[in-house]
Amino acid sequence: MAGTVNFQLLVSKSGHLIGVAELDNQASLNALSFEMIDLLYHQLLQWQRDDMVSCVVLCGAGEKAFCAGGDVRAMYHAMSEDEMSEDESHTQATEFLTRYFTLEYQCDYLIHTYSKPIIAWGDGIVMGGGIGLYVGASHRVLTERSKLAMPEITIGLYPDVGGTWFLNQLPQGIGLFLGLTGAVINASDALALDIAEHIIPADHKEKLLNDLIQLPWQASDNPHLLVDQALVNLSVTAQTDPLLPDKQLIPYFEQIQTACMGDDLYQISSNIHGLIANDKWMERAKSTMAAGSPISAHICFRQVTQYAHLDLADCFRLELSLSVRCGSLGEFQEGVRARLIDKTGDPKWLFPTVEQVDNRVIDVLFTSLWSDNTHPLANLQQ
Repeated sequence: MAGTVNFQLLVSKSGHLIGVAELDNQASLNALSFEMIDLLYHQLLQWQRDDMVSCVVLCGAGEKAFCAGGDVRAMYHAMSEDEMSEDESHTQATEFLTRYFTLEYQCDYLIHTYSKPIIAWGDGIVMGGGIGLYVGASHRVLTERSKLAMPEITIGLYPDVGGTWFLNQLPQGIGLFLGLTGAVINASDALALDIAEHIIPADHKEKLLNDLIQLPWQASDNPHLLVDQALVNLSVTAQTDPLLPDKQLIPYFEQIQTACMGDDLYQISSNIHGLIANDKWMERAKSTMAAGSPISAHICFRQVTQYAHLDLADCFRLELSLSVRCGSLGEFQEGVRARLIDKTGDPKWLFPTVEQVDNRVIDVLFTSLWSDNTHPLANLQQ
C-alpha cells in the first residue's frame, strides 16, 4: 500500500512554529498504512518535545478524505498467507496485527493526551481509523462535505481505535446505534452530538493556516485558547446557513434512544429495524446492520453495555486483544474479502443472525491475550 505523511513547519510572526501533518494516500482515501502511522507517531512525539512548536494541524491530502480508515487490505493478506502452513500463517498474522494495532492505538492515545493543541481538519471522509485520529484532537473541525462513520460491522471487525471510550461519550443509545448500523453522519449531526466543535468552509483551510501564523504565541500562556478564538472566527454558526447540510440523525434522536434501550441485543436490533423511516439515510442504516457481521454486533453491544466504566488507556488495552483475536477468528478476514478484495458483497458470516451467535465465542474475544505486565500497551498512562 502506497502512502506517506507530509510534514511542514510554518513560522509564525513570533517565531513560533505550527506543525502541519498531511496524510497522503489519496488513491486509498488517505487510509493508514503501517508506515504512515509510524511516521505520524514519531513526528508528533518530536513536535511535542520541541518548545518552539506551538500547535499541530492534522489533515488529509486532496479534497475527498481526511482518512478512510486503516490498511485492512494489508491485514487481509497477512491473515490469508497461503504458502505457509496454518500454524505458521496464524503466527504471521498475529504478529502483524499486533504490530499494526499496537502502533495505531499508541498514536491515537498520543493525540488524545497531547500536551499541545492539535487541530484535526476533518474534511471529506472521516471513517474507521480516521475517526480514531480525529476524535482525540483537542480541536475538531469539519467542513460542509465531511462524512463520518464507524463502518466496521460491514467487514467483521468492530468500532475500535478507542471506540469503547468515545461511543460511550455520546448520548445514551446513540453510540450503540452508530456502531451497529455503521451509519454515516454529516457535519451538522456531528456538531450537534459534540463529536465536532467547529464547521468551517472547506475552502478556508489556507486562511486558517494563515490565521495561526498571525497569532501571538509568545505572548500567550494559553495556546489552546488562542486556537479556540481562531477557529470561532472562521466557523459557520448559524443553523440556517446554506453551507450546512441538513441533519440526518438528529431528527431520529429520541426514536434511536428508545430503540437502543435494554440489555437484549436481539430486541434492540429488532427495534432498530422497526424504526419508521422517512428517508434513505435511515433505510441505509438498517440495511447495513442487517447485512453486517452478527459477531461484530455482539462485540459492539458489549463495548457499550459492559465497558463504559473503563478509562481511555484501558479501552485501548482491551481493544488491542480484541482486534488481534478478531484476526484469528476468520470473521474479519471474510468481511474484508467480500467487501474489498473480491467485492462480491456476500460475506459468509460464522453465524447467520445475531440471535444465533454463541456467546462463548464473544467471551473468548474479550479475553486478554496478555497479562497486565506483558501487554504491549502496558505503558499507556492516564
